[in-house]
Amino acid sequence: MPKLKTHSGAKKRFKMSATGKVKRAHANKSHLLNGHGKTTKLKRGLRKAAYADKTNVKAIKLLLPYK
Repeated sequence: MPKLKTHSGAKKRFKMSATGKVKRAHANKSHLLNGHGKTTKLKRGLRKAAYADKTNVKAIKLLLPYK
């Protein structure tokens, strides 16, 4: 069977935990971070990693065949 290609976009956005969960970053953390309505508390919460929802895990794992 030929090798499968890893999806480049998924490779950059998701990491697998040791137990097989899919880790992801929070959205809304790329720009407008000073003085435009995002509080310090909100930005601090966006720093922390989160886990992908169980409804999306199967699709993400298909995009990352060797992780």
